[in-house]
Amino acid sequence: MLNDLKTYKLDVAQSVVDDLMDRLARARWPDEAPDQTQHGHWRYGTPVHWLQKLHRYWIDEFDWRAQEDKLNAFEQWKLKLETIDLHFMHVKSQHQGAQPILLLHGWPGSVFEFLELIPQLTAANEAGKSFHVIVPSLPGFGPSFRKGQARLGLDAMAQVLHELMHEVLGYKAYYIQGGDWGSFLASAIAYRHPNAVKGIHLNLLPLRRDALLFQEPMDEDAKRYAQELELFLREHAGYQAIQATRPQTLAYALNDSPLGLAAWIGEKFAAWSDCDEQPESVIPFDRMLANISLYWFTEAIGSSFWPYYARLHSPWFIPKGEGIKVPTGYCQFPREILKPPRSLASRTYHNIVRWHEAQRGGHFAALEQSNVLAHEIRETFKNL
Repeated sequence: MLNDLKTYKLDVAQSVVDDLMDRLARARWPDEAPDQTQHGHWRYGTPVHWLQKLHRYWIDEFDWRAQEDKLNAFEQWKLKLETIDLHFMHVKSQHQGAQPILLLHGWPGSVFEFLELIPQLTAANEAGKSFHVIVPSLPGFGPSFRKGQARLGLDAMAQVLHELMHEVLGYKAYYIQGGDWGSFLASAIAYRHPNAVKGIHLNLLPLRRDALLFQEPMDEDAKRYAQELELFLREHAGYQAIQATRPQTLAYALNDSPLGLAAWIGEKFAAWSDCDEQPESVIPFDRMLANISLYWFTEAIGSSFWPYYARLHSPWFIPKGEGIKVPTGYCQFPREILKPPRSLASRTYHNIVRWHEAQRGGHFAALEQSNVLAHEIRETFKNL
């Protein structure tokens, strides 16, 4: 297995970069409803005025090579593991006693989310605690994708990531932090390998969304959350429906049109960040476009849909009546997609050691509020 481990640098061929610029220059724009043009709202999806601003920046100012250099400043590796290629960053702290932590992104995220967070965790805090930071591209995402590669559901992904930590890197015990799909994977690993996982920290709680969660009696917080969930499923879950039922059909459009890809992902930056419909006010265009461009250059958008398909067509990843006993910390950001109350979370997470409600931030915590996230990770794990 270790014979397949090779150092890695992200280096997109110039011809591929040129092809992207050519496609952007020839973009064909749709019209939009007159009231969206007049008011610039996002109710119908990504508005033309915002995407044109991103488009101009992409062509005139964005420097992909500068973003490559930022990622390549960290130690990276690539490994053939099971049936897939796995890309990961392994950034070791220079401080004695550093502990390993696995950072897990989600969709439509990537390893670019963590560039500000990594050095905050490898540095020692006042108590001298620091972390060796391992950041994989999830199987099927970014450099962890090659054409024809097997698609993995959550259980298989979780097993691959545990093998990376336990067998490949030799960490017999480790921490995990995750948001979005990363929170599902952190929870799945903790459930299946409780002796190896010292603790998990989440910035999204992956709870069931069916009637099994809302068992009587329901307190006022649970009733509020039920209404929040109903609104989300009615108005904001369209992307999930298509990605979970017909991922291949959508892949043709987004793999062929960078403008379409930017609109699809950009809408999520706007809807899920604490930005008042101006995502670039909290996530700079450079970081946003680095993430979008990585999906484009690796042609991984279709395979990145697979966790949605697998989740819809598989049993819930934690069996009914069971839960996670590993120490768990949670930071709730006010603009997170869903914000379950602790009373419901405790039915699944049986050992919540820290619960914090932040004042600012949204779904992309490592991009929006890296200082807060780093603090909460340290506070959760400081006594574990």
